[in-house]
Amino acid sequence: MAHFINDRAGLVTDAIDGLVAGSGGALARLDGYPEIRVVLRAEPERGQVAVVSGGGSGHEPAHAGFVGPGLLAAAVCGDVFASPSVDAVLAGILAVTGEAGCVLVVKNYAGDRLNFGLAAERARALGRRVETVLVADDIALPDAARPRGLAGTLLVHKVAGHTAASGASLAEVAALARRTAGAVRTLGIAVSTATIPGSRPEARLEEGQAELGLGIHGEPGIERIDLPRANMLAERMTKRFPDPIAGADRLALLVNNLGSATALEMAVLTKAVLATELGKRVRLLFGPSPVMTALDMHGASLTFLALDDAIEAALLSETPVAAWPRARILREPSVQPLPEGLVGGPAPTPSRDAAVAARIEAVGRALIAAEASLNALDARVGDGDTGSTFAEGARAVLADLDRLPQAEPAALCRALGERLGRATGGSSGVLLSIFFAAAGSALTGGSDWAKACAAGVERVREIGGAGPGDRTMLDAAIPAIEALAASGLGAAAQAARAGAEATAEMERAGTGRSSYLASGDLKGHPDPGAVAVAIAFEALASESR
Repeated sequence: MAHFINDRAGLVTDAIDGLVAGSGGALARLDGYPEIRVVLRAEPERGQVAVVSGGGSGHEPAHAGFVGPGLLAAAVCGDVFASPSVDAVLAGILAVTGEAGCVLVVKNYAGDRLNFGLAAERARALGRRVETVLVADDIALPDAARPRGLAGTLLVHKVAGHTAASGASLAEVAALARRTAGAVRTLGIAVSTATIPGSRPEARLEEGQAELGLGIHGEPGIERIDLPRANMLAERMTKRFPDPIAGADRLALLVNNLGSATALEMAVLTKAVLATELGKRVRLLFGPSPVMTALDMHGASLTFLALDDAIEAALLSETPVAAWPRARILREPSVQPLPEGLVGGPAPTPSRDAAVAARIEAVGRALIAAEASLNALDARVGDGDTGSTFAEGARAVLADLDRLPQAEPAALCRALGERLGRATGGSSGVLLSIFFAAAGSALTGGSDWAKACAAGVERVREIGGAGPGDRTMLDAAIPAIEALAASGLGAAAQAARAGAEATAEMERAGTGRSSYLASGDLKGHPDPGAVAVAIAFEALASESR
């Protein structure tokens, strides 16, 4: 697998240098590469308790990305998924710890416990006042003797960093940090493990599987499951949270992207979690954001924290650190009414024509049935959504079928144009809307269906700029409508299919997304929009026999 790196040995130091260089002077690093990799504030606050954390790299922006006012004084970075050395941790402590002392926030992994723990002892022997806070928020294995430290560590950072910035004593900072660590719990889910840069990906899960409780270093989770719908997954995950989360009436929630889940997926998962019984008790929301990642792991973690007044105030406090996901107090979502004038004129009066309804249903069902195959075809030459676009429009029309003016052709075309223009995305939706609007105008002027369809195609050509041979849906629509006028629907369906298949031999596209592709990428693959037109005409012809 390809990665944007120089070499694996210098991966972490190169990344730290990039972070520091891009900080605008806010961050610095200690000399001591490659053994000592410590990121700290360029202008430290010497008079307050220093909060120090760190661990293996590969979890960015944690931990170095959270160095700054109101958060960490320093972060100690190990190799990818490996704890930093004792000397590196000690260097970080000594660099930022003054008379006020230091709080070390440590994830509950054996390497981190040992290296941070011994460094703390050595710092104390040198006269530094150091308190250690261990975070063990993972609930994947309920009976685990030493639960892992996961994304909940970041909420401990924020509480400790705010408390330190407010001038609290070492004992006060440590006490509130420990209270936060005791009140936070995390559970992860992933459909793929992480790939260390320079290594080959490991295919551990089958297609459609997910691993519940997967660790942030790719450690196996509690169980492999068939990945359910997001709302069912959210229910399944939230029901696993024990006390103090299950019994709390006021919660913070951090929705963390483990690396490569898309923003759309994370938004869907957030909605699903907030709709659960546990989610309804969330007052503060963090994310969805990638804050404690596992390189490119395709997954997410949910972190719940039972709130009290002091913890909530600390989480709501401001910090200039760009990577920190600001807390938002949740409120009832606001839904605004649609503006006037969106749809021209009054809604059409519904009417019934059994033959027309049957034809509309036939086309709609055919396009919905072809969704996957059209998407697969489009994935070869475009972005893989043509089937979904046409199916979305078909579902919208079928849902409104009984409200359409089926017995009035001109009004029906106008209604179809408005419905498709609203429900169908991309260029296909607006082109279909243009077609039906123009066809409706022609029908109003006395044209028959064949002439009205020809008028619709002509308007699409005029506005869209495409024509025969440009490898678009018009390559099926134009011959089909010419055949419709001469020989009827059966001939039109045959002409549409022939036109669609002919696009496979066209080496260039005149317009649309395919126009950006090389001829070698297009040849042999018919245009998916043209195929969709052929499917529609074939459904019409079949229903009309």
